[in-house]
Amino acid sequence: MDTTTENPAAPPALQPAETDKGAARGASRPGDRVFIGLSRGSGIFVLVLMAAIAAFLTYRAVLALSKNEANFFTTMEWNPSGVPPQFGIAVLAFGTIVSSVIAMAIAVPIAVGIALFITHYAPRKLGGTIAYVIDLLAAVPSIVYGLWGALVLVPHLNGLYGWLDDYFGWTGLFAWDGGPARSLFTVGILLAIMILPIITNVSREVFRQVPRMHEEAALALGATRWEVIRMSVLPFGRSGIISASMLGLGRALGETMAVAMVLSPTFTIQASLLDAGGGTFAQNIASKFNEATEMGRDALIASGLVLFVITLLVNGAARLIIARRKEYSGANA
Repeated sequence: MDTTTENPAAPPALQPAETDKGAARGASRPGDRVFIGLSRGSGIFVLVLMAAIAAFLTYRAVLALSKNEANFFTTMEWNPSGVPPQFGIAVLAFGTIVSSVIAMAIAVPIAVGIALFITHYAPRKLGGTIAYVIDLLAAVPSIVYGLWGALVLVPHLNGLYGWLDDYFGWTGLFAWDGGPARSLFTVGILLAIMILPIITNVSREVFRQVPRMHEEAALALGATRWEVIRMSVLPFGRSGIISASMLGLGRALGETMAVAMVLSPTFTIQASLLDAGGGTFAQNIASKFNEATEMGRDALIASGLVLFVITLLVNGAARLIIARRKEYSGANA
């Protein structure tokens, strides 16, 4: 005897064929077709735009490199208008990478700390005020940061430079000869201030998405607030912190006007981070493009292609890191 009972009020389960028919009907609606077309077209447009930029940079770079009489990657000279033309990106690559690394080393810990304070420690009103101030920092134009850096930051860094020279000058990296503080280290500090709002805002939003039950479960087991953050919040937001850091790094790599106003450019690689001089890709392009000859502009575009490739590699590496650490993203929580 069949003892199973059925609920006459329950709707019948949809069969796969019926589900497919429903999806087909949805896709056949005019609004859905328009949305799908716009979405697909937007994705294709971005790919075509990136390909067009890469093709333009590559074409102009090949024109310059075919006439260059020096090694493009190791030469510490920039004279594309000479006879013969000689130019290289060794100094520019070194300055761009070093200043960005300094900026990230300063900005990421501070930004994550601010985001944690806003979301888990500060009272709501205080946290809202701090978040508002951080948002205002993100809206400040680069030229304003450059003016502040040149007129305020540079003159007031002599004390810090002297302290670093007294205690860490023996390493060679922080040896200071008493010159002006227009070095890659100053550029790194300024870039850290500029990328701080980006990393803070993204990290803050990620920390707010942590499941409340995870935190309450940890507290119920006797964990302290720091242990809750270490075991629940930071693992959940790790991929978000990486994404935020890569966004900040992207701005640091391509920042132009602020760096040009603070740095004292030279085509030499300084042994100390505190010695004035150095250069970056963006700063070199901005300062030389207007007065460059046709050959000089092609050489600058060739250096821009290198910066373009570096940016793509950085973002690709970030995507790989995030993909390998999906278990920390909280998606399966």
